[in-house]
Amino acid sequence: MYRKVKAVIFDLDGVLVDAADWHYESLNLALGHFGLAIPFEDHKVRFDGLPTRVKLKMLSESKGLPVSLHDFINALKQRYTMEMFHTKCQPYFPHEYLLASLKKHDLRISVASNSIRQTVDVALKRSALDKYVDFFLSNEDVGKAKPDPEIYLASFERHGLRPDECIIVEDNEKGIKAARAAGGHVLVVDSVEDVNYLNVFNLIEKIETTAL
Repeated sequence: MYRKVKAVIFDLDGVLVDAADWHYESLNLALGHFGLAIPFEDHKVRFDGLPTRVKLKMLSESKGLPVSLHDFINALKQRYTMEMFHTKCQPYFPHEYLLASLKKHDLRISVASNSIRQTVDVALKRSALDKYVDFFLSNEDVGKAKPDPEIYLASFERHGLRPDECIIVEDNEKGIKAARAAGGHVLVVDSVEDVNYLNVFNLIEKIETTAL
């Protein structure tokens, strides 16, 4: 039983599920019906990690996308995203091993994602991680999405823990900014492969052995 670390909070896309490109592809499929597309480099620099509705607002400001189309494009994008998650998302043993090990050590587990609730639910079930997760929060559960820290502050509150009792695993700039602003210990990863037993438990041990 660890004394200082009580919970690990994971982002979803790029952390537990390698889905960043799926979101990019599905949004461009939806935008393609109206002659629009987001270049990949532009996506990585400006759009990655943001909720779809925020991306559409940005496109209205920069490309003149009619606001009246937002609801339709968002619904179409979500349908394409669901198709990709159902066909591409599958269990990944290092993640199952990691989450099972966290549970074995009586650590709580949650997910905090800028994706909509349905996407998070399907992703966790398709990747066989849902049985380890105590709860998840989506962009529908907060007023402000990342990079605002609200979703992580809400996660701490739901766990009933202080920020310094939680580790947050994040991969992109906006999520990292939110995690650091929330005050938790932050493990920054470059890919889903970095989310593994060694990296997470090394950080836990480092925190546990740090002098009071």
